[in-house]
Amino acid sequence: MISFSSFPATQNYENEYSDVRREVEKDELDDEYEDNLSGGKLTCPGEIVTSSHAFMRGHGTYVENDQVISSVAGTVERVNKLITVRAARTRYNPEVGDLVVGRITDVQPRRWKVDAGSRQDAVLMLSSVNLPGGVQRRKLESDELQMRTFFEEGDLLVAEVQAFFADGAMSLHTRSLRYGKLRNGQLVVVPPVLIRRLKSHFIALPCGVDLILGLNGYIWVSKHVKESEQEGEEGFDAEAVYSNLNDIIDDATRNAISRVCNIIRVFATHFTPLTDTVLLEAYAWAVEQDIPVKDLLHEDIGAALVALMTLQ
Repeated sequence: MISFSSFPATQNYENEYSDVRREVEKDELDDEYEDNLSGGKLTCPGEIVTSSHAFMRGHGTYVENDQVISSVAGTVERVNKLITVRAARTRYNPEVGDLVVGRITDVQPRRWKVDAGSRQDAVLMLSSVNLPGGVQRRKLESDELQMRTFFEEGDLLVAEVQAFFADGAMSLHTRSLRYGKLRNGQLVVVPPVLIRRLKSHFIALPCGVDLILGLNGYIWVSKHVKESEQEGEEGFDAEAVYSNLNDIIDDATRNAISRVCNIIRVFATHFTPLTDTVLLEAYAWAVEQDIPVKDLLHEDIGAALVALMTLQ
């Protein structure tokens, strides 16, 4: 009896080769995307950020056709496998512990409303400020009746983000002696993304000017105050701390404040991040070149200043 046995199926080497080739190309593509994402590159809306399935999309991105696409213009940030795009122009997104500069917009029972450049006004509770006496005591009805003697509409203050309410509004406090009402200076507003997180956001320039870099993009430039002249715990003077009158400022200090403000405006116009080192070097260059304060805002001088600071 004759029996027929079927031959074993021939292996499709061509398909196996194509599968291996696709895996190699996918690995190379993943490596390429990881290199690009690690550099914090700039993206535009609709631009493909990555097409790898190994990454998860975060804020500022959406998925279409197995590709992660940017929905805003900004810089790509990566945390492990999470990809987000931080918008270049956006409202301030607060975090607990942030130092902010704000303006009082409304006085309400036992609280003040503060404009800090966020999506909604911040809240400064009466229980979160230093009151006459210099000690942490229970707030009385008399303190509530005198709220406008502490802060009123239009006053500027520096505070710290303490917590968040259920609706997302941030709660501020000014219990530290370095916080409170601001005087003897000028306010400059820049995009919040330009403010880098530093070890200290209180900067004293050698030209006799103090800087407060608020993480919300509000920068306060004022005349220098020595630590020995600041009000201490023992001698807490409410009239001095909550006074609305500015001190006498000489012309040299006024020019220095104006020069620093114009330098900050130049950096903001060219979208250059601000740090204490950059501001120190820029001020020294402006003084060395003997450039008048108002001429710093000219386009050619501003471009030269930014180019020089970028190279350094």
